[in-house]
Amino acid sequence: MDFRFTEQEEAFREEVRTLLKRELPQPWYGFDNEEGDDREWAFGREFTKKLADRGWLTLAWPKEYGGQGRSHMEQLIYNEEMAYNRAPGGGGHGVAWVGPALMLYGTEEQKRFYLPKISSGEIVFCTLYSEPGAGSDLASLQTKVVDVGDSWVINGQKIFNSGAHRSDYAWLAARTDPDAPKHRGISTFIFDMKTPGVTVRPLYNMANAHYFNEVFLDDVRVPKDTLVGQLNRGWYQVAVALDFERSGIGRAASARRTLEELTVYAKEAKRNGRYLAEDPTIRRQLGELTTQVEMCRLLSYRIAWMQSQGMVPNYETSMAKVFGSELGQRLVSFGMQLLGLYGQLPEGNKWAPLRGRIERSYMTSVSATIAAGTSEINRNVIATRGLGLPR
Repeated sequence: MDFRFTEQEEAFREEVRTLLKRELPQPWYGFDNEEGDDREWAFGREFTKKLADRGWLTLAWPKEYGGQGRSHMEQLIYNEEMAYNRAPGGGGHGVAWVGPALMLYGTEEQKRFYLPKISSGEIVFCTLYSEPGAGSDLASLQTKVVDVGDSWVINGQKIFNSGAHRSDYAWLAARTDPDAPKHRGISTFIFDMKTPGVTVRPLYNMANAHYFNEVFLDDVRVPKDTLVGQLNRGWYQVAVALDFERSGIGRAASARRTLEELTVYAKEAKRNGRYLAEDPTIRRQLGELTTQVEMCRLLSYRIAWMQSQGMVPNYETSMAKVFGSELGQRLVSFGMQLLGLYGQLPEGNKWAPLRGRIERSYMTSVSATIAAGTSEINRNVIATRGLGLPR
């Protein structure tokens, strides 16, 4: 089996690396605040526009929707280099799953309106799925949408909504038939976040950063054409969109960058008079993590290959998501042990190793096995759809 990329694909990888090196301040370690304050958000939006001007946000999209019609493998290479270099910006939820879902289920009018704006970086989406009483069992969601003739009226509450405070549009899953079995009475909608009745409140995570939110929807009236796909068939559309969300190479690339930084630290830092890298236990742990990072990378490569063959990955994306998110937790846990007490120092402290990134990542990694579907739910998907085990 040949795992090498083609000459054309490797040339594109170098093109991406060259642009990132030219456009990002050097040396570039990524934003100190990974969740992004207002200054960093503005820089990220500006950088997103530069990527969009080159057509890189939606490389593999059809040209009529603002893409370049490039291969899925080139899209993979772009995503990998962006994540490895901790580049800001990008298309967010719109590029990752809203756009692909619209291509499958949206009307021609919806495609013509939203897809070019997503590919140009003009609009930002948030996803309104989880609720206080519906997370892993998402089909239990209770936010209701009622048909009132000339429009829909939405009432309910959503929670843990990434970037909702900075989003232009919402991608919503809500109940449209309260009497149907729970998987069959859900529909999906797109609406403007500035619609009257929408209230966004911040939720701060363990690292004291604001990225998550809770969103309250009180008699939010939206036009009839905000419905995406068939009425009451939204659960199946959400399931496909979640597969897009779980399939990224970003986890493997980010883990590889962090592992490389920890390896350099182990080679340069001393404890009890000798370099950390001389400790056989540390060398073994670094070796094991290196193997796991490569496994994670190949799982994501497999998904990109399947997409290039016209297949829609399903349990394969759950495999990549479980392995990648749990690898991230193992990696930063090892990092905290490697750095010792200094690893507890936050960013901004002059004694903090690696700019305090490991301490911050350790706290933010807790949610990695919850967001985009818990490890338990994803293992159920792998068991039933992948291994054919009974429910």
